[in-house]
Amino acid sequence: MSDEEVRRVSDALNAIEQIADREERIRAQSQIMAAQAERNKDWSKARDELVRELWDDGNGLSYRQIAARLGIKLSTVQAVFRGKGSGTTRPRVDKEPKE
Repeated sequence: MSDEEVRRVSDALNAIEQIADREERIRAQSQIMAAQAERNKDWSKARDELVRELWDDGNGLSYRQIAARLGIKLSTVQAVFRGKGSGTTRPRVDKEPKE
């Protein structure tokens, strides 16, 4: 995907935010969010597969090199190998009060 394509998508999303009618704007935003939720699953799986390919069982790129090459955070690369989501999706840790 070129920078131009990314700009066009961004411009289209910005146009949705400019819809004057509140209900129409929310309806459009809701449709986009629903479609993107499904897309995120597929995109995340594809990203994880590529990260693992680039790592090549330790014979390929380093985690930092993978992050730089793909333009993602190091923590995202690390999360692929931990089998967890990124830092924003980790389950909360229940802290028991200290006595």
